[in-house]
Amino acid sequence: MPKVNELFEVQYGHSLELNRLKVTDGATGIAFVSRTTRNNGVVAYVEPVSGVDPAPAGELTCALSGNGVLSTFLQERPFYTAFHVARLVPRQKMSKAQMLYYAMCIKANAYRYSYGRQANRSLRNIVIPALAEIPKYVDESDTEMFEGAQKARISGGVPHLAVASWRPFILRDLFDIKKGKRLTKADMQPGDTPFIAAIDSKNGLRQKVNAKPLHPGNLITVNYNGSVAEAFYQPEPFWASDDVNVLYPKFEMDPAVALFICTVIRLEKYRFNYGRKWNLERMTDSEIRLPVDANDTPDWAWMRRFILRQNFSSQLHEDLRDAAIAAAHIGEIEATPGVLVLGRELETRLSRMDSAKTKQ
Repeated sequence: MPKVNELFEVQYGHSLELNRLKVTDGATGIAFVSRTTRNNGVVAYVEPVSGVDPAPAGELTCALSGNGVLSTFLQERPFYTAFHVARLVPRQKMSKAQMLYYAMCIKANAYRYSYGRQANRSLRNIVIPALAEIPKYVDESDTEMFEGAQKARISGGVPHLAVASWRPFILRDLFDIKKGKRLTKADMQPGDTPFIAAIDSKNGLRQKVNAKPLHPGNLITVNYNGSVAEAFYQPEPFWASDDVNVLYPKFEMDPAVALFICTVIRLEKYRFNYGRKWNLERMTDSEIRLPVDANDTPDWAWMRRFILRQNFSSQLHEDLRDAAIAAAHIGEIEATPGVLVLGRELETRLSRMDSAKTKQ
């Protein structure tokens, strides 16, 4: 098997400092790649640097040190790099799928390194498969399957979050709450039914089991044990473990509204810990704050619009009728510039607004 430097020309990057550059927007700026493990290595977009040519699209970048050592990404637009980031230029033409495969192969060697052992000298000597040894599934994969996924379902910008006007609602008035049921390891045979456990990732999906679903789809699950207060929308029939409570809506709920409510529920996490579970009794009596309409009832249409105007909301499998309802109400709100404030980012934004309100 060949080494990295036999398939790629390994070059040091630009070694630029972000604090000396002028940050701009992603539409017109040049990607700035650092040693981060996220966002394809891009931490900002910057204005062109006089006398420094950006690296061309179609190269791999690889972090040579830090906690993200060997984090390797395919850059699909011109870029600059920070310190300790290498550029890997393919010595022969490779497809996008092949480049992504090699990025994965290089990253798989990260366990060999640590904070005290960098990859500056050894990257070029890492052994990787030859082009002829790449598995068949790589070339058969569809690398464009997520093209356009970042689009919003509805255009027009994201509504303003006026949390000061939101009202508290008791969960039992909005949902019938049921406890999940224990499933022993012996009964967890592979199957097609989603098994939802008290974890904080993968939408709560621990595995798929050969058991009849206990709950229909279009419900919300909330962990009362384990990763307490993690809330997820479940689109398909499922089995929930006994560490999970299942929320059956007393109103007409769609995926967009469910995702909004899940984010609000997660904001209650700070109230609970290992010694104070969010059990069925506590959850039934708990309150969450929601936007309201003129009648002081939950404004489900506003919540739907808010989510459907987020980036990536085009991927929600909404009923077309729901999308039409949301589109019909666009003119009723004052829009702000569209930004991605979904999931964890929405939680952060809401928390900051609550903190500002408290200080006032």
